[in-house]
Amino acid sequence: MVRFDDEPLTMQTDPAEKIRRRPMTDQTSWQKKLGPGLITGAADDDPSGIATYSQSGAQFGFAMLWTLLFTYPLMSGIQIVSARIGRVTGDGLAGNLRRMHSPYLLFFIVGLLTIANTINIGADIAAMADAAQLVAGGSHTGWVVGFGMVSVLLQVFIPYTSYVRVLKWLTLALFAYVGIVFTVDIEWRQLLWAMVWPPISVSKDYLTTVVAIFGTTISPYLFFWQASQEVEELEADPAASSLRLAPEQARVHLRRISQDTWFGMGVSNLIAFFIMLTTAATLFQHGLHDIQTSRQAALALRPIAGEFAYLLFSAGVIGTGLLAMPVLAGSAAYAVAGAFGWKKGLNLGLTLGWRFYGIIATSTLIGALIGTSGLDPIKALYWAAVLNGVVSVPIMAVMMKMAQRRDVMGPFVVAGKIKWLGWGATLMMALAVTAMFVVQIT
Repeated sequence: MVRFDDEPLTMQTDPAEKIRRRPMTDQTSWQKKLGPGLITGAADDDPSGIATYSQSGAQFGFAMLWTLLFTYPLMSGIQIVSARIGRVTGDGLAGNLRRMHSPYLLFFIVGLLTIANTINIGADIAAMADAAQLVAGGSHTGWVVGFGMVSVLLQVFIPYTSYVRVLKWLTLALFAYVGIVFTVDIEWRQLLWAMVWPPISVSKDYLTTVVAIFGTTISPYLFFWQASQEVEELEADPAASSLRLAPEQARVHLRRISQDTWFGMGVSNLIAFFIMLTTAATLFQHGLHDIQTSRQAALALRPIAGEFAYLLFSAGVIGTGLLAMPVLAGSAAYAVAGAFGWKKGLNLGLTLGWRFYGIIATSTLIGALIGTSGLDPIKALYWAAVLNGVVSVPIMAVMMKMAQRRDVMGPFVVAGKIKWLGWGATLMMALAVTAMFVVQIT
């Protein structure tokens, strides 16, 4: 008998499996434990997220900082659920959906996810090009094409075990926003009071911004990516197998998933907190309340916080974009390939994985065209957020039901606090989507 999530479980293991598989130990370095959760959390702070957090801080000052304390545990809970589904079953979310649900539901969800991700790529790559222009000059179109090509080539031609190390190092770009805080003056007493007693409002602008923060923080592409990365990690280790086939490995991997995800989502929310704090302490205090893009935020910071803060902010946009683009394109590729039953994974050679890599290249190419089309980036991000918000609710509900089915998860069904955090995140997103539609029609 073993216990996970405070629920006693009985696990039957084939004796041959026990002999064949090398025992797993928990003596693993923190650097190796941090992987899918850290990368997923860091990718959540993409240029479109930076724009949302910047606008929140500029428009409402410290009044929105409480939202990031609220989303942290809920975001962690639902991401742990998605990671567990991948590790336990040995397949991603789309593959599990394909086996369990109507193809109409599957293709509807995957279609919306792919469209939203492609629009998001377009908005992100345009923001990266803007930031590169601000720092180094050059052509906006040239930077868009360059960033798109680099992202695709890295994913196609670098093996997964090497590529994941590149993504881990890119997470360091996020800490540019921590550094900015130390270059500006902050009213700490006012900040602490806003955190203890936030000035919550029921105005349309306030509610819309809250919905935007929730929608930016908890997005469907993160679910698909982290579940698929657990499968990639599994396939990259010859001694590992899905937990349903190798339950003796469960304690090590469920603990690793928990630590990795709580840490990764903590980094994500911490960086978002610092972005909002920086713009609240600078732009809001100087009366600059209408900041709707990361470019505007960087330019507005320059005369207020100085050249160093301006450069850090711009560099952070580029670094987080390079991290987020493969997650957006990759999660779409995992979803589409899983829906059709194609071979998938960043560990595949080009010959075997040409359809998987083709999806990555196509979504990035279309995103680059959006980035150079002159399309209003705010409208693009708005519609991407709408699609993400709408599609996240059924995905989260299906995920939670899936994670509690013994015919899917075996003895590793989610229970205890993870179960309640997952359902809490689902309820919160359902309320956020409802509020979004209500405030738009009133």
